[in-house]
Amino acid sequence: MTIELTMLVYSVALLVIVIAVQATAGILAQGLAAMAGSRDNLGEPSQFQERSKRVAENHKEGLLLFAPLVLIAAVAGISTELTVLGAQLFFSSRVAHAIIYFAGWPWIRPVAWAVGFVGTLMILFALL
Repeated sequence: MTIELTMLVYSVALLVIVIAVQATAGILAQGLAAMAGSRDNLGEPSQFQERSKRVAENHKEGLLLFAPLVLIAAVAGISTELTVLGAQLFFSSRVAHAIIYFAGWPWIRPVAWAVGFVGTLMILFALL
């Protein structure tokens, strides 16, 4: 398996972890019964519950761009220094982004996001 595909697998695993944190935050804020129900009349979400939802949505958006490019590169047999570095940047920045976002640290979160976006663009440019 190429490094790019490995980074994709790791990125999906990270999404699983982020979703687990989001679900746990919901249970802690709303209670298990409320979260297991229809969720029509939930109470006000906690700040961390809202933040964890944004982390998950943001990571899904990043994967929506990253995953197809990695899969296209794999099918086309393209694996270069640019695609490898791009995939590594994407994954490492997504780990940093999730930690920074969960922690609520201001200003540095957009930098982590931008590094991941640059990694995705590197793969895109290698395919064009």
